[in-house]
Amino acid sequence: MNISKSLLVECSAELLKIIRAPEYIVPTMVFPVAFYTFFGVVMPQGGGASLYLLATYGVFAVMGPAVFGFGVAVANERDRGWLDLKRASPAPGSSYILAKIVVTLLVVAVAIVLVYAVAGFVAGVELQRTTWLKLFAVHVLSTIPFILIGLTIGFSLSTNAAVAIANLVFMGLAILGGLWIPITMYPSAMQTMAQILPSFHLAEIALSVSGAAGNHTFGNHLIVMVVITAVLAILTLVAWSRQRD
Repeated sequence: MNISKSLLVECSAELLKIIRAPEYIVPTMVFPVAFYTFFGVVMPQGGGASLYLLATYGVFAVMGPAVFGFGVAVANERDRGWLDLKRASPAPGSSYILAKIVVTLLVVAVAIVLVYAVAGFVAGVELQRTTWLKLFAVHVLSTIPFILIGLTIGFSLSTNAAVAIANLVFMGLAILGGLWIPITMYPSAMQTMAQILPSFHLAEIALSVSGAAGNHTFGNHLIVMVVITAVLAILTLVAWSRQRD
């Protein structure tokens, strides 16, 4: 089976699995837009808070599907022997991961658009069309580092352990990365810790692209994210090779 046909079959299977799992798709779609609506609309804080939260909650919206969708789902499928079956089949092994990535990107794209809709039509956020598109690209691409984190968890841990670690990682990245509360409100030690987290740098990139008030630079954070993504990719490859032994 060639990789294009295999990828199409795998994508169809992943979409069907998501449709049949409302406990996954509903929180993925509802929680980010609900949180943004509450903090960005119901409890407006003034001073461009709606725009600030649009940038940071966009990053938050992509974290859940990536960390849990790969960390827990891959660990569960590995425990059930599904990965062993995939390796024994004639289909290219890469199509399994690529299909999950494609479907996850589709899911996060819908989640981000829902947040954007609330921001634009309810919260009154006004951006140029090119800025909306750039911000959307930043948010969608932000999924990649979190996918690598999820894969590392999924390839390394059992299902029960993966659930616990994925929750800790998810909450830690959201809180310490400043996605809910600006890190300037944290103690200096927590602000220092944020400098090594992908969530913080991705939020800063999104804030810079959106034009939110404050000193949000693009270049330095982009360089750091390239390094972090490379490190995460190496960790993922190591975890993948170890679970194959």
